[in-house]
Amino acid sequence: MKKIILVILLLFNNSFSFAFDLKKTKSEFPKNDFQNKTIFLDEIISGGPPRDGIPPIDNPKFKKMDISMGPNEPVIYLEINNDAKIYPIRILTWHEIVNDEVGGVPVSVTYCPLCNASIVFDRRFEDKILDFGTSGRLRKSDLIMYDRQTETWWQQFTGEGIVGELAGKKLEKIPALIVSFKKALDIAKKNGYEIKILKGNAARRYGDNPYVGYDKSGFPFLYSGGLPKDINPMDYVIVVEDIAYSLSLIQREKIIKQNGIIITWSDGLNSALEEDKIKEGRDLGFVRVQKEVDGILQDIVYDYTFAFVYHAFHDGKKVIQNR
Repeated sequence: MKKIILVILLLFNNSFSFAFDLKKTKSEFPKNDFQNKTIFLDEIISGGPPRDGIPPIDNPKFKKMDISMGPNEPVIYLEINNDAKIYPIRILTWHEIVNDEVGGVPVSVTYCPLCNASIVFDRRFEDKILDFGTSGRLRKSDLIMYDRQTETWWQQFTGEGIVGELAGKKLEKIPALIVSFKKALDIAKKNGYEIKILKGNAARRYGDNPYVGYDKSGFPFLYSGGLPKDINPMDYVIVVEDIAYSLSLIQREKIIKQNGIIITWSDGLNSALEEDKIKEGRDLGFVRVQKEVDGILQDIVYDYTFAFVYHAFHDGKKVIQNR
């Protein structure tokens, strides 16, 4: 908890430094029209680093194995058009965005540690192929991305354009699995795919967790909005089609069937936000969300996030905790 306490003290002593500075921001994003927006600019704060201070990965490289990873470390497993790639959270923690192509589809694989939000977007938008960077700003404790083509700002958790030319537009999310490294390897091998594991491209402490104890801290970082009253704001939830189920409920039930959607749980997936080393985090368990289409189960988009995030972006709706 030492790193958590240090950050909280810094926030109390230097909270003014996180305020949104429009003049400075305009100099960093000269193409962005800050008059065209769907939110109030005072909802935005600085996360600390400047534009691309957390460097996204472009033209990513891949390898066939990583012996430094623990079997239960979390990864994003993405499969499109008979192609599959594995994106370790240990790398995304330090870069947050990977601009890539899978199965011929341009994608951005994103991760916001403060929301534990792992989301994949289709980069094809209208007549453009967008690529994304980190703005250095947050809203509701969530990463604000920007596209390099128009410098529009996008809310990572929702995929909505919030400031700039494309404000009010929405990116398409692509289904992906938040799964253990071992499980991702097993799925890829079972399906006969070449193993492709994302490589880091900078001098970073890959495998270390810079947010030690965060998911047990009881309170989100850099967040000033309302909090749910009937559940710990840092409890994990699974969000499917605007409905959230507590992870503890899914762990108890093992399988939940609702409106044609099947949510299953099995053990073997570490927390990325607890211990110094990600591979030593407690076992949260792997959740898979599928829908039956023409008699075949298909993976669909879901969020593995915190209760406060659902509360913030879903108008205070309650999390389902009991059945």
